[in-house]
Amino acid sequence: MLLLPLTLTFDFSSSSSSSPSSNPFHYSRIFPESFLEPTTASGYTHPLGLILGISAVAIGQFFCILYQYSHYKIRPIIQKAKRPHYSFAEGVTTHLFQPEGFLVLGSYLTITWELNLLPPSYYRFDLPTNPLNVALCLVTVDFLQFLMHQIEHRASPYLYKLSHKPHHRFINPRYFDAFNGSLADTILMILIPLLGTANIVRGCSVWDYMCFGSLYANWLCLIHCEFTHVWDPVFRLLGFGTPADHHVHHAYFNFNFGHLFMWWDKLLGTYRSPTSIEAAKKFNKDV
Repeated sequence: MLLLPLTLTFDFSSSSSSSPSSNPFHYSRIFPESFLEPTTASGYTHPLGLILGISAVAIGQFFCILYQYSHYKIRPIIQKAKRPHYSFAEGVTTHLFQPEGFLVLGSYLTITWELNLLPPSYYRFDLPTNPLNVALCLVTVDFLQFLMHQIEHRASPYLYKLSHKPHHRFINPRYFDAFNGSLADTILMILIPLLGTANIVRGCSVWDYMCFGSLYANWLCLIHCEFTHVWDPVFRLLGFGTPADHHVHHAYFNFNFGHLFMWWDKLLGTYRSPTSIEAAKKFNKDV
């Protein structure tokens, strides 16, 4: 997920930032200085950061889909009841060409980037990657997404039907269902939290934004997997979201509104463990 930004910024030497990087793939060696300026000589926003950001997400998707292909038949299934059986090619096609997913998200990224709707630091290449900024972005976007998720479920039946109900037709979701919903759902629960996060965590560099975007987009897909991951026990111990946690939401509708983290649900009493007796019975009952 972080292959592209880390490759382009890693420096093998300990020399000062004014010295040329020893990494032959360092961005300063690949791109001319004019590409690294926030605006071009013509006065428009240079698209290099946008192109690299979208490419980072695409590379992450490639490896996540490869991971899905190599694991979806061998890892323990979370919900044995109504287990999804599907053609992998169909799943990939549905996932990549879902208009409410990457098309809308790509349009949002392009518009906000080219119209300079992000804080000035987001366009800077000379700032190093700051893991704290990346973590703050992930926590902030998940909190805002949690709030929007609650609103979609609880504000009114009409809003729920218009926005989030199409996504909840997946009682037993799979990786490829992550962005399969409605345009209203994508706007309310993804685009608004993303824009809010950019205006709350204002000190990010282009590299922070790239790392955050790739982690966020690919993590959302991974929590929709129909199988468990080997890292799930550690994630659950830390309160990070796992596929089983999210399957509880799809099975019960009124628990586990968080995505990347379960902290907000635990604080507000809407968390239900997938290891509970009730959940285990529901996930494994014969139908």
